[in-house]
Amino acid sequence: MTSTYEPSREILDRYADLLVNYALGGGAGIKPGDVVRIAAEESAKPLYTACRRAVHAAGGHVLSAYRPNSRDQYSDRAEDFYANATEEQLDFFPEKYMRGLAETIDHSLSIISEYDKHALKEVDPNKIMRGGIASKPFSDWLQSKESAGEFTWTLGLYGTPAAAAEAGLTLEEYWQQIITACFLDEEDPKARWRQVATEIEEFKDKLNALPIDTLHVSGSDSDLVIKLGEQRRWAGGSGRNIPSFEIFTSPDWRGTEGWIKFNQPLYRYGTLIEGVRLEFKEGKVVNATASQGQEALTAMIATENADKIGEFSLTDSRHSRITKFMAETLYDENVGGRYGNTHLAVGKSYHDCFEGDPEANDDQDWERLGFNNSSVHTDIVSTTDRTVVATLTDGTEKVIYADGQFTL
Repeated sequence: MTSTYEPSREILDRYADLLVNYALGGGAGIKPGDVVRIAAEESAKPLYTACRRAVHAAGGHVLSAYRPNSRDQYSDRAEDFYANATEEQLDFFPEKYMRGLAETIDHSLSIISEYDKHALKEVDPNKIMRGGIASKPFSDWLQSKESAGEFTWTLGLYGTPAAAAEAGLTLEEYWQQIITACFLDEEDPKARWRQVATEIEEFKDKLNALPIDTLHVSGSDSDLVIKLGEQRRWAGGSGRNIPSFEIFTSPDWRGTEGWIKFNQPLYRYGTLIEGVRLEFKEGKVVNATASQGQEALTAMIATENADKIGEFSLTDSRHSRITKFMAETLYDENVGGRYGNTHLAVGKSYHDCFEGDPEANDDQDWERLGFNNSSVHTDIVSTTDRTVVATLTDGTEKVIYADGQFTL
């Protein structure tokens, strides 16, 4: 179920303009002289080149992370590396190079365009986790720059035949979801995104004005209590990820109790994971099951601090124009549909969900506040009907989300 469809130059230029001149810079775009690292595989060459043009037109500089497609006949296949890598190779981290890269770039633009979504399905997931742990310092350095207001990032999706086939769509149908979701069918997508950001900001302000102690997520497939935590705020609508309609926070992981199921498939580490059910006790996952991909789920949860919550998120169905399963978390965690979506991430928390100056905190402060720290951050999504009730600090209760919409 594929085709040779390719979006027009006009659509690609609008897409690149949106990513470079809106999404980066937290909705403000890049400035002349900024250094942008663009990461993409060969499959995304049309959008990659459009983004390069957009960066140069804005007066910026490009550092390229362009690479062959995974698992085509010409690539240095990742699965070959993992099959033959020694422990030393798995743990290798070019610290000086990566430190210099982190210090040099002002923005990171990553284009998802998987040539084969199952390229790593035969790889031991523990090896992949080990590589993620080795490279964690790089993400930590970038997070510190982000907290200081010196770094921004965004993700975009370039539709490939493999992704479309995985979602059960033609390539043209798949791209139509991308075009519609990102407002690329409008003359000025940036203006529409600013409008949506304003609407999201209104909900965020109302949430942040509530003195929330805990959240109770309930439905036919969930009974989960989440403690919001001290000095927390809700975030979203900042340009990180295109599209992004979610409003999220990073709770105090220590106050998570109960269980939750997820009806959306998860593609992680080259493996399809389905039917995920997580059970929490005293903040930690005590039982994690999947109807498919159990080995990958088990290895992920066993990674340091990946058995704790890092994010809780809600998407209002009135914002998102995504109507199809896309087999890509970037879109599936932003799906609208009848009930919007509820998702949480296990692993690393977001420091921009701290109500205060993140730069004033050290590692002990983050630990004291219950912000989780891990090399893993995996979003798991459900589109089933969920009700979220907030218990306020004075003991009163307020429904904040029901039937796929905020009720603020």
